Amino acid sequence: MVMRRREFLALAGLAASSVLAGGCGAAGGGGSAPDGSLRAAFGQPVTDLDPYNAGTAVDEASLIVKRLVFDTLVRRDGERLVPGLAARWRREGDTTWVFELRGGVRFHDGTPLTARDVVACLKRTQSVKSAQSSLWAAVTSARADGDHTVVFETDGPMATLPVNLTLLFIVPERLVADPAQKRRPIGSGPFRVTGFTPSTSVELARFDGYWNGPAALPGVSMPYIAETSSAITALRNGEVDLLWPVPSDQLPEVRAGGVSVRTVPSWTYYLTWFHCGRRPFTDPRVRRAMCQALDLEEIVGRLFGAGAERMRAPIPPTVFGYAEQPPYAHDPGAARRALRDAGLGEGFTTSMMWFDATGPLARELAQTMISSWAEIGVTVRPQSIEKAQWLQRLNVLDWDMELQTNTVTTGDAAFTLGRLYTSKANRMGYRNPELDGILAAAGREADGGRRAELYGRACRIIWSDAVGIFPAALTTAYGLRSDLTGFTPAANNQPDLSAVRRG
Repeated sequence: MVMRRREFLALAGLAASSVLAGGCGAAGGGGSAPDGSLRAAFGQPVTDLDPYNAGTAVDEASLIVKRLVFDTLVRRDGERLVPGLAARWRREGDTTWVFELRGGVRFHDGTPLTARDVVACLKRTQSVKSAQSSLWAAVTSARADGDHTVVFETDGPMATLPVNLTLLFIVPERLVADPAQKRRPIGSGPFRVTGFTPSTSVELARFDGYWNGPAALPGVSMPYIAETSSAITALRNGEVDLLWPVPSDQLPEVRAGGVSVRTVPSWTYYLTWFHCGRRPFTDPRVRRAMCQALDLEEIVGRLFGAGAERMRAPIPPTVFGYAEQPPYAHDPGAARRALRDAGLGEGFTTSMMWFDATGPLARELAQTMISSWAEIGVTVRPQSIEKAQWLQRLNVLDWDMELQTNTVTTGDAAFTLGRLYTSKANRMGYRNPELDGILAAAGREADGGRRAELYGRACRIIWSDAVGIFPAALTTAYGLRSDLTGFTPAANNQPDLSAVRRG
């Protein structure tokens, strides 16, 4: 019998967690995490650890690990921005920001962290074209003023710089372009990498020299377990301590056997983009018809139950800048008429790509949507592919439609609306000069109320132009062994594991 890749990865993940439970053996790609480490399983594979890799610049699974291994100047704490490597910062005039770094910070290799490292990391980030690029386009320069001061200059007012800096991971200047950073990166975070096998496991050990104090547990082991049922079994058997996200339909099973569940309304949501630069999706009438074909109230309720809510904007309601929009009514008749008006009375054939691990019940959601589109004469060929291939095709616009979960990592609409929907970003072939102007103004605006108003206008344009379909805002459920303490659920799916302890 030929073993499928998903089955192989499931077995590989379980084998890794079993080895770690016994405290011996080495994970692929190097050593294992120390005995007594937290065993945490996230629902997507980690494919690369380089903080400047173009394909994984905003990849959720990679970001989880990066936040444990690297530091940023600014951090998000709930709705507040708080100091990270920068002890304080200030704005001087409209175009200058000054960040004062805390002293005494060292990288995992013992070298001191200085302002020159920060400058080098920004330049590296700007030089690599990625899904983050638009966040840094307005920064014209950065310079080190001594060892502990970084001065950023922008080409105009840029109110979003502090929140964007929650995504600028700092490494030693000499390593910003080192290929070894993909597998054994050096950072200054609470954990250092001891082993990494792409799409299988990440092994971390506590960095005792961490500036904010050592982590509570000696390390973190993160096996990837492809099959959710296998991951839940590992959690209930004690082979895994923490698992997320747990699909809502499997919460009763998780709650049994020494496991508790913590939930949080998340910044994660499902979206389906249309390639707006490829026919027939160049026509907004076709895109709106695809929306009208779906009974999202029924689909989301039946599939996710309390684990999600139907979206009424292109970002979740928990995110700054959200503005509720009138939902598209389920009206197959109107959808068929719209297709006729667009010259597609006989329907058409297209395709939709996704990878199953993108989120809970991804395949079921895709199949349900495809069935609904068939009822208005649209044949959608399903393309369920590996994550690495999906990322590559997504970034080069090699698709008709695509389904994914997306996380507003910073909790601010600038990260999603301002980054993804500009003509320059060209993430889905959509171009709208009016929207470009609104998003540019929002990025410059310092007043919170005015920013919210501008992003509300952006929500309305994206929604009414049907750039995509936004089915469900997810509630993230974390399953954890009852002996864990100090764990705080994270709305961006990227929890701080350094405070977690046993007992």
